[in-house]
Formats: sequence, C-alpha cells, structure tokens
Amino acid sequence: MTINKTIPEFSLLGGPLHYLGRRLHLVRDGAHTIRLGLALGWLAWGVLALLALMRGAEHRLFSLELSALHARLLVVIPLFFVCETWVAPAMAEFVRNIIRSGLVPEDEVPALAAEIRRINRLADSRLVEGVILLASFILPLLLGMIGYLPGRSANFSSVLAESGGKFGPVMAWYLIFCLPLFRFLLFRWVWRLGLWWWFLWRLKGHKLHLLPAHSDGVAGLGFLEVVHEQFLPFIFGLSVFYSATFAEDIAAGVMQFEAVYNYAPLIFIAATIVFCGPLFLFSAKLWSARVHGWSAYMDMASRYVNAFDRKWVQGENPDGEAELGSADLQSLADLTNSVDVVRNLRVAPISR
Repeated sequence: MTINKTIPEFSLLGGPLHYLGRRLHLVRDGAHTIRLGLALGWLAWGVLALLALMRGAEHRLFSLELSALHARLLVVIPLFFVCETWVAPAMAEFVRNIIRSGLVPEDEVPALAAEIRRINRLADSRLVEGVILLASFILPLLLGMIGYLPGRSANFSSVLAESGGKFGPVMAWYLIFCLPLFRFLLFRWVWRLGLWWWFLWRLKGHKLHLLPAHSDGVAGLGFLEVVHEQFLPFIFGLSVFYSATFAEDIAAGVMQFEAVYNYAPLIFIAATIVFCGPLFLFSAKLWSARVHGWSAYMDMASRYVNAFDRKWVQGENPDGEAELGSADLQSLADLTNSVDVVRNLRVAPISR
C-alpha cells in the first residue's frame, strides 16, 4: 500500500514471524496481531502448565516465587502485540499526515520516501529477525549480562541452579522455548524502537515547513504525540514484568519490600526517557520556529493594531462604519489568539 505512486506506506511490521501469523490467520488486515500474541504467550504457558501437571510439579510452578514467569507469558507477550496493533497504524498515519499537510516540502519528499523504503526493508528483513532469534539463545550463554533480564526465573543459570541441575521436560520446555521466546520478542521490539528513533532522527534532518501558529501547539507535529500515546500497552507490559519480578524476588527472600521504593522511580524515569526522549529531537527546530514566528506575527500584529487604533480609537474612520457588528473587532481577537499560540508553542510534541 502506498500514499501515492512514489511514497510507500511506512510500516515496522514484517519479518518471518509476522508472515507466519498471516499464514495461520492470526494476523488480520496486515496489522492486527493481538491473536498472534495470545497464541504465542498462552500456548507456551499452556504447554508448560500441562507438563508441570503431568510431572506433579504444579505446586512449584504456581508458587509466588515464579510469578514473573506467568506474567511474562500470559500478560506481557500479548501486550507486546497489542502495542504493535495500536502503534503501527498510528505511525503510518503520522507519515501520511506530514506529507499531505505539506510539513515535508515537495522537494524533500523523494529523500523521505527513500528513508521509508530503507526502514521498511530493515523491519521486514529475514536476516535481522534470524540474528535476533539466534541472539535470544546465544547471548545469555556466551556474554552473560548482555542477555540478562531481571528476575530469578528469567535467566538460564539461575533457573538451572534453582532446580538443582535437573533438566526434565518442564525445565527443557521453559529454558529452550518459553524464555528464549520472551527474550526474542523483547529484542525484536528493541530493534523496532531503534528503527522508529532512526526515522525520527532522519525526519528531523529534513527541511520541514513548520507553522508556528498551528492549532496543535507544536507547529504541525502534534500527531506525533498521538503516535507515542499508542506505546502505552508496551509500557504497561514492562511495568507488569518488573512488578512481578519484584514480587518474585521478595517472595524468595532475596529482596526487601522497601527496595521497591528505590527501583520504581528509576523504572519510571527510564520509561520516560525511552518513549518521550526521541520527541525532543525536534526541539531545536521548534524553538527556531517559535523565535522566527514570534517576530513575524508580532510585526503583523503591530501593523494591524496600529491600523485598528487609528480607525476606531483615534476616529480616523473615513467610511463612517459603525463599531457594532464590525468584523475588525473579531479579527483583532483572532489575531490575539494566533499570537498566543505562537508564544506558547511547545519545544516537543508532549503535553500533560
């Protein structure tokens, strides 16, 4: 699908897993992937629970000390796919919006189209997804902390140590499929976030036609805020993951409850930096638009107010027009509102 004959549709969806979901009819309309997430997470959990019941290990599997295990499979993985179902159409609409509105000048459109094609290819790359899958298995074994995830049930060595070195069917399914699956989907999202940040960085480098008096308060970039609101399921999923991890460690006696007060603000700050930080890429351009727009609109306002003063205050009204019902008064109010919009222009598409 294309915006026109030369501009492809922006999409971070694709890759072997996405195509498998389409073949299995778990992905609808190319972007609705929630059923795929439910199938992956719940199927992995269902097989694990069934094996535990068959081996008589259900008391261990369903203990509070493994709460993060259930949260990752039953809640966090589906939320990853809820997020991509929400955010992918919003990203595509944002790109269409900046082109339709003229925010990207016509002479910049070919370069932008080339950037979109490059990012679409990277998002759809079988090689990249294969490397991510391989890294999900290899990195935790070879490089330790690079593949590290918080929580006692999130790492190969700690899980194996807890089991006393026993590698039965339950342990094999969890370590060989469930844990790498979660790590793969998380690394896959990190890659997609990197591509989105790269796109915003490249977009920032173009000559954008920013409008200081635009009613969105950010010179025409307001829909970018809507895009980042769609990351809510992903942020919520990470919050669930960390909350369950804390519960797991507290139940196991390796973490005091009071430590949550130290970690929670750090997680909040990290999430804010990751999902709001890229929006500040446009701050320099928005500040420049505010400064130049403020100067231009103040000049226009001064000319209009001087003319208004001569006509209505000093009585230089050669046509004898009546004040009552005059459009000049409404125009003055509209001009004041426009100047206020320029004066209050935000330096990033972020609001309360």
